[in-house]
Amino acid sequence: QLQLVESGGGSVQPGGSLRLTCTASRAITSVFNTYDMAWYRQTPGKQRELVAAITPGGITQLADSVKGRFTISRSNSRKTVTLQMNSLRSEDTAVYYCNAQRGSVTSWGQGTQVSVSS
Repeated sequence: QLQLVESGGGSVQPGGSLRLTCTASRAITSVFNTYDMAWYRQTPGKQRELVAAITPGGITQLADSVKGRFTISRSNSRKTVTLQMNSLRSEDTAVYYCNAQRGSVTSWGQGTQVSVSS
């Protein structure tokens, strides 16, 4: 499993931007490179939902609700995955979690709060 640490959450007005970063600082680079990485989000009373995912080779997947606004990227050398969030909306308010997946092995970060309100 990977130890994941998220950073970059906070409060922003609608239309604003935030960048979330997930770091697997203790991982060996060659191991990190074998994991699919993703960002999920969760609001109270709802299931955790996939926001964006990226394979070791850089193939990305975005939820329909964030296409055209969010971008996911990774740096295998730095062992980081970044979620750039633009044109934020109130409905993007949630706790965002970093996820690493390889086969049946799953790791989660502790979560970071994103709040979008005027």
